[in-house]
Amino acid sequence: MTTAPLNALRAFEAVARLGSFRAASEALFVTQPAVSHQIRHLEEWLGASLFDRSGRVPRLLPHAQALARDLTLAFGGIDAACRRARHAPAADFLVVAAIPSVAVCWLIPRLPRFRERHPEVQLRVIYAHHGHEIDFGDVDLAFTFAAARPMGAGFRSEPFLSGISVPVCSPALLDGEAVESLTPQRMLGLGLLHDADPAGWQTWLRRAGQPLPETLPGPIFEDFNLLRAAALAGQGVALCSLAMVAPDLAEGRLVRLSDIAVLEQFDYYLTRSDAAPPNSDRIEARRVFVEWLMAERAQMMP
Repeated sequence: MTTAPLNALRAFEAVARLGSFRAASEALFVTQPAVSHQIRHLEEWLGASLFDRSGRVPRLLPHAQALARDLTLAFGGIDAACRRARHAPAADFLVVAAIPSVAVCWLIPRLPRFRERHPEVQLRVIYAHHGHEIDFGDVDLAFTFAAARPMGAGFRSEPFLSGISVPVCSPALLDGEAVESLTPQRMLGLGLLHDADPAGWQTWLRRAGQPLPETLPGPIFEDFNLLRAAALAGQGVALCSLAMVAPDLAEGRLVRLSDIAVLEQFDYYLTRSDAAPPNSDRIEARRVFVEWLMAERAQMMP
């Protein structure tokens, strides 16, 4: 038997503890479809359902309630052990957590400009991992992706970039075919690439007036960077956030295939700790970094 899927267990424990898929997605800083996907993955691994889905709202089955209690205790013990073992980051480092898409596609390519302007600021950039809550006792700023403003004790959030997504592909995949001539049916023929699950493409095809096939073909990529890499490699058509692939479109590595968009309700959020930094240098570092972020974002605006 393979090792238990820890991310899926974490997602299930959050759903059981918080009472809903939406609350779990907000607490874990992931989308609801991502949580649902992890739950299905766990049920497949266990070979048993965890929820009674006969009613309007899924309810935990008795054996799932027992599993949830054990997981809450286990994860609590793990978190406590890690806190005891972990060395606190140096007080003079500004700690920035970012989901992989923002880290790779937006933040890291721009960091040389920040370091050139503010060499005195020491940065520590870490991933905000899917399925893991962000500890704002250790993190100054975080970039996340959600359908609603993340809310909780100890931090405040604001929309930073739009999550609006459109179909894109590599020019090589088109092989000279004009974008204007592409129909939704033709996009299906080019092959679809899915992020987390097929829900995004189902919505897009409905908006485009294309009858949905019984099943949507194409591989699923749980991480946006994997999805983008597959699109860049010419493996199919992907629904990608305009904010994340803007340089790829501008430099011709990807081509936008339609003005029909999805995921308008999603945003990339900038979340800040409410805790006061430990010293005046850290306070100034946070201020200049946020100012720089806003200036970089403003340069993207039309």
